[in-house]
Amino acid sequence: MDFHKDILKIDCKSEAERICSFIQQQLRAIRRDGAVIGLSGGVDSAVSAAICVKALGKDKVFGLILPEKESNPVSSVYAAKQAKQLDIETETIDITPTLEAFGTYRNRDKAIREVFPEYDDGYKSKITLPADLLSRDAYNIFTLKIDDGKGNVKSARLGKKTLNGIVAATNSKLRTRMMHLYYYAEIKNYLVCGTTNKTEAIQGFFVKYGDGGVDIEPLGHLYKTQIYELAEYLGVISEIIERVPSPDTFSFQVSDEEFYFRIPYATLDLLLYAWEYNIPVERVCQTMNLTEEQVKRATRDFAAKYNATKHLRQLPPTLE
Repeated sequence: MDFHKDILKIDCKSEAERICSFIQQQLRAIRRDGAVIGLSGGVDSAVSAAICVKALGKDKVFGLILPEKESNPVSSVYAAKQAKQLDIETETIDITPTLEAFGTYRNRDKAIREVFPEYDDGYKSKITLPADLLSRDAYNIFTLKIDDGKGNVKSARLGKKTLNGIVAATNSKLRTRMMHLYYYAEIKNYLVCGTTNKTEAIQGFFVKYGDGGVDIEPLGHLYKTQIYELAEYLGVISEIIERVPSPDTFSFQVSDEEFYFRIPYATLDLLLYAWEYNIPVERVCQTMNLTEEQVKRATRDFAAKYNATKHLRQLPPTLE
């Protein structure tokens, strides 16, 4: 099978037309009148919104902007600017009160204080995986990092109990957003359009019944680098295209690479493609100027994440 550095380049015009046809077919199949999209201020949701407008027209696309108190303030600004460019109807709802009522922040902070007792409202926090997978091998063990608001940062490796507590609380943010999306989708008889790309889907970088709980995934066959190609073609605003990708669910800002992937997208996508299509290691090394150990290290990580998140990509098991 062929493999080269430009293997993931796409014909944006024909790809956009193909996705538009898919969206139109799905809309007819489930008898909906339009699409609701959660606009995060990131490139995936911007491309999903733009392609829906191209497929359905601006009057049949509704954008929801759903910030909370720990969101990066520019997220809502960029989301609104992108929606204005597309000329679509939007509504902004601060989900902080819902999260507070549920106990998202309280439960998260309780878990953090098991590691750092001094943690309070003046601090920021995030969790990360070991950096730079291609340079050194390391297990996928998360580290908790806190900032006291004065630039003093502390970090500690997380045990399973504390990690689970932080993740459970944080994931409630995405599930709360999805609740709002379906509320408006059902009022309008619209479908909920997803924003997950192939890089995220393969590695399980989404939340079940959160950003993964949608009616269609028009970008699910495209790697992240291909999303950026489409973004340029569709005229997504430059602020979003140039923004560092982030889950935007932590008060202490963290990138996708730092939080989960451990490899820059441009390298990650090529390696994922090689892993998915069983490209010989020697060919990958030659094409990407990597050592055999680096390639094998990456593929071990891919396999581990793929297997650990397999249940996220499947319907719940039944006896039939």
